[in-house]
Amino acid sequence: MSYRKKTVFDCNLLYLEQKGDRNGHITAVNNNIEIPFDINRIFYLYDIPGGESRGAHAHKECHQFLIAASGSFEVLLDDGNTKRQVLLNRPDIGLHIVPGIWASEINFSSGAICLVLASHAYSEGDYLREYDEYLKFISCGNSI
Repeated sequence: MSYRKKTVFDCNLLYLEQKGDRNGHITAVNNNIEIPFDINRIFYLYDIPGGESRGAHAHKECHQFLIAASGSFEVLLDDGNTKRQVLLNRPDIGLHIVPGIWASEINFSSGAICLVLASHAYSEGDYLREYDEYLKFISCGNSI
């Protein structure tokens, strides 16, 4: 079976339904409804000094969905050929990052919270943490 190499354009912004009024809002996320995978892990990044960066890795199998629960940050996506930068600054918009894409969260605003919904439980073996290792991985056609 042959696989098409994933590109930064396979990573999509998804708009989440927002319900509420001037007294506040709620946004729900359900498996395979608002996002295209089952959620098996949730974590969030916070207390990141303004302007700092996080991430800088790729996953072999794990899908991620990033939401700026508070504040803003950018996500720099890289498929080994093309780079794309996406701003997240609303809690009703998220970014689906497919496996095989190198991603870095950058330019955090002060007090920003990055909520991450992941398709897989944590497994160190799923991570590609060195960019050279990532480039070797995708050049061998391993990207799903």
